[in-house]
Amino acid sequence: MSVQPAASPAAAPIVLTRRRINLIFAALIAGMLVSSLDQTIISTAMPTIVGDLGGISHMAWVTTAYLLASTLVMPIYGKFGDLFGRRTLFLVALALFTGASVGAALAQDFTQFVVWRGVQGLGGGGMMILAQAIIADVVPAKERGKYMGPLGAVFGLSAVAGPLVGGFFTDHADLGWRWCFWINVPVGVAALLIGWFALSLPRKRNTARLDHAGVVTLSAVTTSLVFFTDFGGSRGWTAPETLALLAALLVSAVAFVLVERRAAEPIIPLGLFRNREFVLATALGAAVGLGMFSAVAFVPTFLQMASGTSAAGSGLLMLPMMVGLFTTAIGSGIATTRTGRYKVFPLAGVVVIAAAMAWMTTLSGSTSLWTVGAMLFVMGLGLGLIMQIVVLVAQNAVAARDLGTATSTNNYFREVGATVGVAVFGTIFTNNLADNLTTALTANAQQAVAAGITSPDSLVPAAVKAAGEPLRTAIVDAYADSLSPVFGYLLPAFAVALVLALLLKEIPLSDVAGMVERGEAVYDEGIAGRGAVPAPAAAAAVAGEAPQEADGATASPLRPPAQRRRDEPARDVRGG
Repeated sequence: MSVQPAASPAAAPIVLTRRRINLIFAALIAGMLVSSLDQTIISTAMPTIVGDLGGISHMAWVTTAYLLASTLVMPIYGKFGDLFGRRTLFLVALALFTGASVGAALAQDFTQFVVWRGVQGLGGGGMMILAQAIIADVVPAKERGKYMGPLGAVFGLSAVAGPLVGGFFTDHADLGWRWCFWINVPVGVAALLIGWFALSLPRKRNTARLDHAGVVTLSAVTTSLVFFTDFGGSRGWTAPETLALLAALLVSAVAFVLVERRAAEPIIPLGLFRNREFVLATALGAAVGLGMFSAVAFVPTFLQMASGTSAAGSGLLMLPMMVGLFTTAIGSGIATTRTGRYKVFPLAGVVVIAAAMAWMTTLSGSTSLWTVGAMLFVMGLGLGLIMQIVVLVAQNAVAARDLGTATSTNNYFREVGATVGVAVFGTIFTNNLADNLTTALTANAQQAVAAGITSPDSLVPAAVKAAGEPLRTAIVDAYADSLSPVFGYLLPAFAVALVLALLLKEIPLSDVAGMVERGEAVYDEGIAGRGAVPAPAAAAAVAGEAPQEADGATASPLRPPAQRRRDEPARDVRGG
């Protein structure tokens, strides 16, 4: 059994007014805007970036580096936020992301660019986890669904604006793709200022012994897993280096479990995996993440090369997916708040995404843009039904003191799925693409030299557009033949996700925010009058009479027994 570390005496609880909650939410939206904008703005610029820096055969690493770095730090941000508070961590993550954008803009070769993308991931992973955990701190699960609307709007806005802006910069030589990163700087600075003044959260002083061994072993697990899948896809699953990475993965995984069993404050408490609903929600997120990121990562490249559109045009072609995502993310969030029911949404989402994947296996260079848009719209509808719901289910299944850890663990396994998916299927795509392009260029060698296309690594969309026939058709067919089959390979992941969604049980959504449940905050009388917490209890807490929450097994005295979650005694997830 783990020992709860002693903490310094708590200050008077924060009073959660509607204005304070809205200010906190505004700060989170500002931070998420800069992060989500960066992830989408690069999508339409990626073919030009890798062509300019000479890395087309290693294109998967642009996405993999970001995902790997963000995945590595997610559990750290989640646990440290639980122990020491989330405000400073969120601002540090935002500053790190903004600074790395400058480095990416100044990169002189492909290696430098990938490194800075990784540094961006170190900040982006923290913003994602901390924003979700902070929302759970100030908004009860029962009401949290309606806050998915503004968050969905931010993702929808960035997902539409990002590809368009990225395409605009890429298509205009006087600006260039580097402005895709320079634009993050003023947005990031503005988000930092908003967060500094608006993000009002309690600070904690904790004497917990940090789980350094857990951080090291978990990092080893994640890194060896990603490299194992990458090397397996590119060099063969029986290659010596691939087998060595598999051995490293197994050894580090065993070491991590042994370390976490003894840690006083484990980075990922093993007790989380005794919670059935948490495990199902996390596994569902991982399965969907594997397919989702793999499909979305390379679609803009396909649209630019295979469909012959410009970077800005391919950004417009991603608009239907974002419209679908925006619609169902808002709709499912509002419906969850009103009804308290959520199981139907991930179930329907898995079915819809799988149907979209099956449809996309028919993509070819001759597929009409209207058809491509319809495919992406259907995919967006499915994604919007799942993305936030699985996080809400995981948060609702655990005690308030573990909100950050549960949020980070849920996201960690989703990102593991995404990283593995991008590594495996990205490698399959790029390997097939390199072979197919080599064949196409060899068969049309004289025309390729005349067009200035000397190798697959130097191929950019402008060169494809300028190439005459039959070279252009050969290049288009190479992209189509390389990517279309990948969508079919992803279908088994969604079959697993469907089974997991069917096994989910609906448990009552908590009507008490995390900070209130932990005794760190109380609602003001206006909010309390709605039933969140009785006004007399709030008044007593403001007067400094609120008792401290015990070792987690007992619910906070700030809320009456009738409002305790029915399954609370079973949600003690401290240490394995």
